[in-house]
Amino acid sequence: METERETEIWYAMRATYRREPDAMRLLEKEHLGCFVPMQYKISIKKGKKVRALVPVIHNLLFVHARPSDLKRVKSQVAYLQYITDTRSGEKIIIPDNEMQRFIAVAGTYNDHLLYFQPEELNLSKGTKVRVTGGDFEGQEGVFLKVKGARDRRVIVAIQGVIAVAMATIHPDLIEVIQ
Repeated sequence: METERETEIWYAMRATYRREPDAMRLLEKEHLGCFVPMQYKISIKKGKKVRALVPVIHNLLFVHARPSDLKRVKSQVAYLQYITDTRSGEKIIIPDNEMQRFIAVAGTYNDHLLYFQPEELNLSKGTKVRVTGGDFEGQEGVFLKVKGARDRRVIVAIQGVIAVAMATIHPDLIEVIQ
């Protein structure tokens, strides 16, 4: 009866030793939501260039599940671990709207996306904006200059876990949010 009242929430999790594909298969088999930020990488195999979809940050995945369902699955699998906030020690739980924004951008597998650790960016220096056109229309983030890019980019961040900088967006397609 208790599981009936629980709502599904997004957890930031780790699958140790690069086992995020195994974790994804297991979670899908258990009918739990899962998202791993991926991007295409070119590598050389047997003298040929091969383009493969690989995780952006190894061991990182996001799980959408009821707490009791996740606890049950986690008890069967030792390599699946919660990511905790270093200050409070609490499990990192991501609000639905923040996660949907992140998935809308990171789920495109766009080659021009840049990923950052939270400590690499000072989001307080940026301006809160909304994209009004193009591939990322309707997305909100912080407009900021990032290393590795010539111009300023719109950043969508998950507090304390990961941030993604969108491809270059023409300034005419950006509006400032008050």
